[in-house]
Amino acid sequence: MTPSELIEATRNFLFRRQTAYRAIFQSPMGGIVLADMAKFCRAGSSTFNPDPYVAARLDGRREVWLRIQNHLQLSQEQLWKLQSGE
Repeated sequence: MTPSELIEATRNFLFRRQTAYRAIFQSPMGGIVLADMAKFCRAGSSTFNPDPYVAARLDGRREVWLRIQNHLQLSQEQLWKLQSGE
């Protein structure tokens, strides 16, 4: 596979995954799950905690929330730039 074919295959994979995220999370049941995830992942609150282990766990949860939101909110080009580092 040439480098340009590999890039195109990677882009296609990313966009199929984005379509899957949207199909799941933009459904009525997905909305229920997202509301729960927003609380669990601290979507609207700080992840600060004086205990570094607790803070690391909360940061991990927050990272999951941000990944989901990136797939739901960003355009394909924005998501590609974020994932590819362009």
